[in-house]
Amino acid sequence: MSSIPVSKDVLSPDEPLLAIPDVAERMGVVVTKVHHLIRDHQLLVVQRDEVKYVPERFLNEDGSLNRFVPGVIALLSDGHYTDAEILEYLFTADDSLPGRPVDALHGHLAREVMRRAQAMAL
Repeated sequence: MSSIPVSKDVLSPDEPLLAIPDVAERMGVVVTKVHHLIRDHQLLVVQRDEVKYVPERFLNEDGSLNRFVPGVIALLSDGHYTDAEILEYLFTADDSLPGRPVDALHGHLAREVMRRAQAMAL
């Protein structure tokens, strides 16, 4: 089995994270499905203290993967942004939204975040 890709940890120390087995449990899937999502670049992972984590904010309250997260990751990756840069963008407050793009993905501003990601990737 190939290793799980891990990004540089650029997140705030108090950002809620879930270990990969916890992501699987919340999503109601097997751990290998989460590994598949990570390898397919639909989820990003950071490592702290030898443990690989997914930002909790990538999931909806019901445990499903937020439908906009893979799209934002793909748009910015296609624009040659690194995983760390994508995480910085998503988890940094933007007064023009207002708030963090990752939080906006859970509300009526999700399409605006997608539009901005597309423009950034050009």
